[in-house]
Amino acid sequence: MGLPTPACTRWFAQLEAVIDEAGVRDAQADRIRGFAGLRIDRIGAALRERAATSATAFDAWLAHLQALDAEGSAAEIANLPRVAFPLDEAQSAAIANARSQACRDAWRLPLQTDAELRAALLARAEVPDRYASGLRAVGLYPLLRWPFFAGVEAWQRDHQAQMARWSDTPPPPTQRYLPAVSAPSPASLAGLWQRPRDALGLPQLLPGEAAALLAAHAPALAIETRADFDRFGALQWRTGSAAPAVNPATPVLYQRLTYTRYRDQWLVQLVYTLWFPERPPRSRFDLLAGALDSVVLRITLAADDGRPLLFDTMHGCGCYHLFLPTAELRSRENAPQGIEWAFVPTTLPALHPGQRLVVTLDSASHYVMAAAAEAAQPGTPIAPDTPYTLRDEEELRKLPLPQGGTRSVYGPDGLVPGSERAERFLFWPMGIASAGAMRQWGHHATAFVGRRHFDDADLIERRFVIPALE
Repeated sequence: MGLPTPACTRWFAQLEAVIDEAGVRDAQADRIRGFAGLRIDRIGAALRERAATSATAFDAWLAHLQALDAEGSAAEIANLPRVAFPLDEAQSAAIANARSQACRDAWRLPLQTDAELRAALLARAEVPDRYASGLRAVGLYPLLRWPFFAGVEAWQRDHQAQMARWSDTPPPPTQRYLPAVSAPSPASLAGLWQRPRDALGLPQLLPGEAAALLAAHAPALAIETRADFDRFGALQWRTGSAAPAVNPATPVLYQRLTYTRYRDQWLVQLVYTLWFPERPPRSRFDLLAGALDSVVLRITLAADDGRPLLFDTMHGCGCYHLFLPTAELRSRENAPQGIEWAFVPTTLPALHPGQRLVVTLDSASHYVMAAAAEAAQPGTPIAPDTPYTLRDEEELRKLPLPQGGTRSVYGPDGLVPGSERAERFLFWPMGIASAGAMRQWGHHATAFVGRRHFDDADLIERRFVIPALE
């Protein structure tokens, strides 16, 4: 299938070739075969049915695909070496971005006028899952899944017991962190939930409003701190390093705003990620240890007033996914047996307007051990509260290099170089590439047994009931 103009066909072919040659391909959103200049994520894939209902909805959906490509392409172009220019007639990255945007915009008219072309785009706009069926076949997954599943259940039982012990007698020492940014008042955000949705049913939030929501709900952190490996910070490139490093002198939570679908409602989700220098070994043969460790915290908000409904969390490898729902949710009955479905070790207390969530992490493994209302801060502080800053997670797709230029934290495969774990040699039959390695948004397979992704649009809907939305 050709592009709208021969010039765009030539441009994207040249650009893609240079990107691949330089090894700077961005894997966050997937390219769509035959539609260069458009990309797709799991939210976009879930919106295809709605997009087909009207011209207005299709235009809004097309804008989503264009925006995904613009973000990914901007990172790729920024990360190209300077010797890549001039590229065709583009003398600089700015000109290359402008040319790509013009070709993205050129899709609008043919898609508006050609029903077959629209149908082809809707059919091809799919996101592959992050499981390798070939590895599962070679690794005898149907047989080996059972001992793996027994191991998962054993860890869940042990972790639930640990959380109960922490709830009774939380151990010191604990370092507490609070967001440096002032939280907007609940009253200033109330109007956001009364606005009409766009043609796809998504909330209409301006960038400043999204930032205000993220600041309002940014969690307080209580981290058991025994060494530098428990101090989180900003990611940075260092001279001669093949892997990104953590600067604990600058505590940072990287943030993003996304959505989940429940019935015909789209709920706002706020995502915060913190990075530690390493997960240290607990023994000589610790398969889980390695450089870099990240913890992802996510809060799902109610559609009517933005109150927190659910907190869930995982590590940056997609491991240790657990859910803490409020009393407004209940687990669905008749959950499938023999697969990882939804680990709910405890519940989340209701939060009053303006009250932050306090998330407690243990030392070394950085497991989430508790989530409580702001007044309940476990542990004995070892120092005054430390402020942390909030940064857009998009920064990590084009992080500055010491010698100039930028480079993504993530490789073309969506994995963070240098974060590999020895567990990958044992867990490969479960079909997850480099199990234990940190990875980019959109690449988090969160179940060794079964198939589940952190960004599945129907993840919450399939596992929980929200009576107020039934």
